[in-house]
Amino acid sequence: MLNSGAKNLILAGVKSVMLHDEGNVELWDLSSNFVFSEDDVGKNRALVAVQKLQELNNAVVVHTLTTKLAKEQLADFQAVVFTDISLEKAIEFNDYCHNHQPPIAFIKTEARGLFGSVFCDFGPEFTVFDVDGEDPHTGIIASISNDNPALVSCVDDERLEFQDGDLVVFSEVHGMTELNDGKPRKIKNARAYSFTLEEDTTGFGTYEKGGIVTQVKQPKVLNFKPLREALNDPGDFLFSDFSKFDRPPLLHLAFQALDKFVSESGGFPIPGSEEDAQKLISIASNINEKLGDGRLEDINPKLLRHFAFGAKAVLNPLAAMFGGIVGQEVVKACSGKFHPLFQFFYFDSVESLPTEPLQSSDLKPLKSRYDAQISVFGSKLQKKLEDSKVFLVGSGALGCELLKNLALMGVSCSNHGKLTVTDDDVIEKSNLSRQFLFRDWNIGQAKSTVAASAAASINPRLNVEALQNRVGPETENVFDDTFWENLSVVINALDNVNARLYVDQRCLYFQKALLESGTLGAKCNTQMVIPHLTENYGASRDPPEKQAPMCTVHSFPHNIDHCLTWARSEFEGLLEKTPAEVNAYLSKPSEYVTNMRNAGDAQARDTLERVLECLDRERCETFQDCIGWARLKFEDYFSNRVKQLIYTFPEDATTSTGAPFWSAPKRFPHPLQFSAADPGHLHFVIAAAILRAETSGIPIPDWVRNTKKVAEAVEKVEVSEFHPKKDAKIVTDEEATNLTSQSIDDAQVINELIIKLEHCREKLPPGFRMKPIQFEKDDDTNYHMDLIAGLANMRARNYSIPEVDKLKAKFIAGRIIPAIATTTAMATGLVCLELYKVLDGGHKLEDYRNTFANLALPLFSMAEPVPPKVIKHRDMSWTIWDRWILRGNPTLRELIQWLKDKGLKAYSISFESCLLYNTMFSRHQDRMDRKMVDLVREVAGAELPPYRRHFDVVVACEDEEDNDIDIPLVSIYFR
Repeated sequence: MLNSGAKNLILAGVKSVMLHDEGNVELWDLSSNFVFSEDDVGKNRALVAVQKLQELNNAVVVHTLTTKLAKEQLADFQAVVFTDISLEKAIEFNDYCHNHQPPIAFIKTEARGLFGSVFCDFGPEFTVFDVDGEDPHTGIIASISNDNPALVSCVDDERLEFQDGDLVVFSEVHGMTELNDGKPRKIKNARAYSFTLEEDTTGFGTYEKGGIVTQVKQPKVLNFKPLREALNDPGDFLFSDFSKFDRPPLLHLAFQALDKFVSESGGFPIPGSEEDAQKLISIASNINEKLGDGRLEDINPKLLRHFAFGAKAVLNPLAAMFGGIVGQEVVKACSGKFHPLFQFFYFDSVESLPTEPLQSSDLKPLKSRYDAQISVFGSKLQKKLEDSKVFLVGSGALGCELLKNLALMGVSCSNHGKLTVTDDDVIEKSNLSRQFLFRDWNIGQAKSTVAASAAASINPRLNVEALQNRVGPETENVFDDTFWENLSVVINALDNVNARLYVDQRCLYFQKALLESGTLGAKCNTQMVIPHLTENYGASRDPPEKQAPMCTVHSFPHNIDHCLTWARSEFEGLLEKTPAEVNAYLSKPSEYVTNMRNAGDAQARDTLERVLECLDRERCETFQDCIGWARLKFEDYFSNRVKQLIYTFPEDATTSTGAPFWSAPKRFPHPLQFSAADPGHLHFVIAAAILRAETSGIPIPDWVRNTKKVAEAVEKVEVSEFHPKKDAKIVTDEEATNLTSQSIDDAQVINELIIKLEHCREKLPPGFRMKPIQFEKDDDTNYHMDLIAGLANMRARNYSIPEVDKLKAKFIAGRIIPAIATTTAMATGLVCLELYKVLDGGHKLEDYRNTFANLALPLFSMAEPVPPKVIKHRDMSWTIWDRWILRGNPTLRELIQWLKDKGLKAYSISFESCLLYNTMFSRHQDRMDRKMVDLVREVAGAELPPYRRHFDVVVACEDEEDNDIDIPLVSIYFR
């Protein structure tokens, strides 16, 4: 477990990590340590680990200590983690850390079989500067009353997330300017769109308009107790599973009993030894009796027996989970960000044990790398793991962790087993901080290939095949029926909902278990999708993210997200879509023109206008032309468009109801005056010019890096004076989905544009083409993010919105889902604890667990999955998991009769979107004796490839009482 936690800290980028271990690698260790191989047996664990761990991040110094540790040596560290230490020594080291000035954060953690514990002590007074890691909540003010207390109302654009007692500050308030002093003020009566301010505003100015209210994050001081006190007075335990609310006090007792057992016996209980188990139970009972009023009524001997049997083993899934939790606690100790675990956390996954009782003979070591795992689960389950056929979809952050876990567990590590991993992505530099199987030299290579190779180096017996196919309808010739039917389980490691939904539907169809997980910063969730036991992934969906109206993004932004969304859209329009349209026109002019004439709409008109502009007025032949293009784009975006907007809607404009047009959340903009002395203005021009040159195939001169020379080049550009149009149309309807306005003469305008385009094409050099640019966020040298950040920040200046740096812009515009190694490790550990259950088979619904966790708080919420909805008819019942199968290449009549025998009257049968049969159409009676496969081929025009042995039809049925009844999909086998 030491290496799992160290890995996460090194990936997180701490300054230095010291590994202390006096022991040597044993074969037993290979069940949970990815840095050890069979060749390392007999060597010092720390010395073996240091080289592989150092590879993860060269910016972190990784040291080793292989001799006895003295408590005085801890003075050099901000945080220390002990994973294998007696309580007596732990108390001694903890006392030193607690009393040291400044205090040293002390963490003690253990993983014993399917049981784990964590204890944290960060000192007598530890300050948490940010308890949850979330951005401060904000609101846009609509009104403030002159009262005591004052009522503050906000626009109903988004619900407020304030809570009673929060401190807030005000800014940009017009009229009641006294609130703009930056002083934090306490609020109460927090509602969805309002709150009261604990302040008398009767003597303040009258509120006029505007204003932003922002939450002030408050530090929190925690008073940790040292271990010697906390053992007897543990306080509130951090719960993980409320169906086991009585479990933490029992495990608190069990771990103390285990420590006493080890000190008395000189080692851990022997796996499967009833004698040792009874001795541990007796010790626990004696400790419990001495607790007086605090003693437990039931010490649950059955659970303690499981605890004793597995206590010697460290299992990889639990090591991964606790390595993630503890790694994050160390980061909290060093940074003061996120709320620490206060102070004990206990966990068990005893439900992961096989459903069949284990005999002591099943637990005996086989002198294999899996002996620790066998000592808990037995050799029969180990064989099931090795023979399993697993499909891992994705090999990014989650995928890398899962591959490591599967290799260590021995999954698909026999000649009968096979692990198929697929990912169509390649490795990027930004992946390296969390996708730990990748190194610098792998950048640009296929993720799945590199990850599979790295996993095979962890366990050479791993039978793994790496593919680069996206999983979807277009690859069903690769992942065909035979492939899905032969699988034991599917594990998702995806980062988008649509792909998850597709895999979910495939697993439903082929009745395969799906283990689903996802992360978002410090948060993670896992969902178990088990055939016939649970609902499927697609049965419950999160509400879609609220999208800003198009008119808000294009004309009325009020936060930086709107500016970045607009910037990304403009980037793609200028540098990818328009050059691609130019090439489409130049490649096949006649066909392109015909298509545009046939379309004849406003969208075609706008496209032609952009193509013409690109090839005519905006065509660049030299880099100076590109500088001119960029300078004029600045003028257009950040001056002329704003001048037009405030001409059409002046500051005192009103709506049709007489209300001020520029009321919250709208922000009144101001045009920018270009200045080469402004670094933001000049950087925008440089980035835009370089990318314009790239699309035009123009060499980029070295002097572009000299801002003085660029400024001189910009000064040569002539900028015409802008005159606002009186009849300009600006979309203000929030429901509008298109900013293009239709006009009655679009067809005529399109013809005129085509004529101009033809003249323009004749002047172009032979073979002229443009080079479209696809947005790539991870290359810091390609100027893509420079332009995006420049576009967004200049627009933010227009609307007095706070600007962001390039990194923040990259996260928002690049639509990056933040992932950190600690959360990923924990999520995959939880998934693999469920994998034991799936591959063993026979577990009930109540044995499985779905999890939501947030390491920032920290919060763990585990619950059994939701069962699927059951439909009943006669003596039959079915769920979404069922698929009815009819073999023997039946006719339409035979299908209808087959359903009639079940008491169902089929009145409509369809294949995909084609109707094959309906009782309303008399001509369909002629089809009754036709083979269903012939109807599908001839009526539906379907091409059934050679690898397909069946097709599916949707049948609409009524029962005997003419009530509609939903029946499963019917699969008809014709081969």
